This record gives sequence, structure tokens and C-alpha cells, in this order.
Amino acid sequence: MISWPEDVDIYLHRDPVDFRKAINGLCLIVQEQMELSPFDQALFVFCNKTRDKLKVLYWDQTGFVLWHKRLEKAKFKWPRKNATPVLTLTYEQWGWLLRGFDLAAMKPHHALYFPNVG
Repeated sequence: MISWPEDVDIYLHRDPVDFRKAINGLCLIVQEQMELSPFDQALFVFCNKTRDKLKVLYWDQTGFVLWHKRLEKAKFKWPRKNATPVLTLTYEQWGWLLRGFDLAAMKPHHALYFPNVG
């Protein structure tokens, strides 16, 4: 698997995308629907309607790169649609999504803060 720097921004486009779209079509989605610049140092992640394929678009300072992953038997646990068409992921959440975890169902322990120990 390709690895990216941990500090890279990762944006998921929530709506399914027609996977006949290539770099130019996905750049337009980033710019017009996600309202982001495709030239940002970021990963722009798209999923197809059946949720068995991902495309990742990114700019590497010399040109666009399009990464494509197809699952043979499983489906990606894609976040449901809501009012915002874009979801920002952490690097850790990105890894979870690629490994098949449902990001909506994952609830970590609540952070606790105490003023003192006694």
C-alpha cells in the first residue's frame, strides 16, 4: 500500500461518484462541490455507488496522481450522507477506513480532566 505523510489533510467526498471520471472530472468535483483546491497538499477520496472501490486524487507538485483500490469481496464502510458533502479524516481514521472499520460506530473513551489527584 502507498503511504502518505501523517500530516496530510484527508477529505472524503460523501456522495458516490461515477467511476468513469478520471483526474479532470475528479478535480472539478474537488473544486466545485467540495469547494477546495485540487492543488492543496491533501488526499481527496471518492467512493463508487456500490462502495467496493475507492479513488484517491492528489497533487504531488509535478502532476496529479490517481490511486484506485478495488475490494474483491467486501465493501467500504462509507460515512452516510448529511448536509456537508465533505468529511475530514485524521491519518488514523484513514487507515481504519481502508481496513474496513465503520468510522461512525467507533466511539473512543471520553477524555477525562481532573483538577487534582487528592
